[in-house]
Amino acid sequence: MLARLDRQSVLDVGPTSPANISFFTNMGQRTYGEDVLRASRDVQFQVASAEGSGVVDVDKFLADNLTFEKESIDAVLLWDLPDYLDEGLVKPVVSRIHQVMKPGALMLAFFHTKDAGPDAPYQRYHIVSPDTIELQRIPAPTNGREQGGRHAHFRLQRVFNNRHIENLFHDFSSLKFFLGRDNIREVLVIR
Repeated sequence: MLARLDRQSVLDVGPTSPANISFFTNMGQRTYGEDVLRASRDVQFQVASAEGSGVVDVDKFLADNLTFEKESIDAVLLWDLPDYLDEGLVKPVVSRIHQVMKPGALMLAFFHTKDAGPDAPYQRYHIVSPDTIELQRIPAPTNGREQGGRHAHFRLQRVFNNRHIENLFHDFSSLKFFLGRDNIREVLVIR
């Protein structure tokens, strides 16, 4: 994936990683970052559902996030965002990413396998070299509150099977699945 990039734009939708910014800027890429998961937990985007629980106002969220020009991004690092994102945001976020990607643009996504379990740690991915990524566990924001005497973590919301992944990216032209390590599947997606 990295070999195809030459002075292009890369969107990283995970937690900010200075290593990733340096890696891509040293290659001459324009780098954009949006921590979509953390942004989705902002109280300004929360509304009450019919059942009284808090849900994300998708329209308001997308009005403030991922607001890039149409077909302006050459590569996207989606990481494992869909596994942790609230259900109501998964398809709209993937659709918005599709809109901002150029035709032929690449996306790298990771998906947990069924063996990961609901307590699979949420990670920040740091690109060390073209073939090495380091992982750093990060906690969820707690707004100064602790739950059960310890800080809460982002929890795995779902595990996608291959058919679900294919459906999630149905507007894209191509998907390639790779078996990764640590209960992760890697998916290379082409717009």
